[in-house]
This record gives sequence, C-alpha cells and structure tokens, in this order.
Amino acid sequence: MDEILQLLPHRPPFLFVDRILARGKEHVETSWLVRQDLECFRGHYPGHPVLPGVLICEHAIQSGALLLALQAAGATQVEKDQAPVLTQISLARFRRMVSPGETLTTSVRLLEQAGIARRLGAHVVCNKARVAHIEFTVARAHVPLLPN
Repeated sequence: MDEILQLLPHRPPFLFVDRILARGKEHVETSWLVRQDLECFRGHYPGHPVLPGVLICEHAIQSGALLLALQAAGATQVEKDQAPVLTQISLARFRRMVSPGETLTTSVRLLEQAGIARRLGAHVVCNKARVAHIEFTVARAHVPLLPN
C-alpha cells in the first residue's frame, strides 16, 4: 500500500486500489477489496448493496494511473509533478454486479499513445468471472497537489 500511496495522488476514502499484483512495461495487474463499509452501499441499493459502475470505472482508471506512474519512474521532475487526468471513457461494458466484501482483480494494458495522451484497456474480474471491460484515455497534466 505504501508504494501505491507514493505513486497516486488519491487518498482514502477515494483510493480504490489495494495491491499491485504484477507489472510490466505496458501492463499492470491490481486488486481492490471492496470494503463493506463503503458509504455508497448505504443508498445503492438498501437491502441489496451493489457497487456502482462508476466506482468500478474509477478503480480501473486508478489502476491505469499506476501503470503510467510506474512507466514514469525515470521521468524528469517536471514530469513527476504531472498526474494522469481522465479525458475520455470510450467503452464501458459491465457483465456482473459486485457486492460488498468481494475482491476485484484488474488488468490494465497500454493500447495506444499519442503525445501526452495514453489510451488504456482494462479487464476487471471477480472470482474468475468477468465484471467489466473499460477503455479510456488519460493525459498527463499539472495537478496542484497538497503535500502528503
């Protein structure tokens, strides 16, 4: 978790990646234990809590940001002061609902790069069942961050 906190600007309660399981030059695999005490479960849906699709997307996008941060390990200080910012979600398909207490495993792969933009594809699974496939684009931008 310490490595993730060093690589991402996100912090709890809006940090949706717990572990980096595998990494390569153009891919990363992460996991996230969907905590039962997430605030969203109080209203989505009472009596039958379901993780909102937008949070599945955010988990995938944070995993993609980790891939880009790992790629930038040898970057200049100016590049390190930049963060990947979502510019487009071009595809989001959901196949299975996610309940509290389940663990998502996500594989993100670099699909294309052009200038400061990176198009990424993410496959999200839970208990060996496909949850979602998401394709999105991020661009590096200067984001003023507060010190940790």
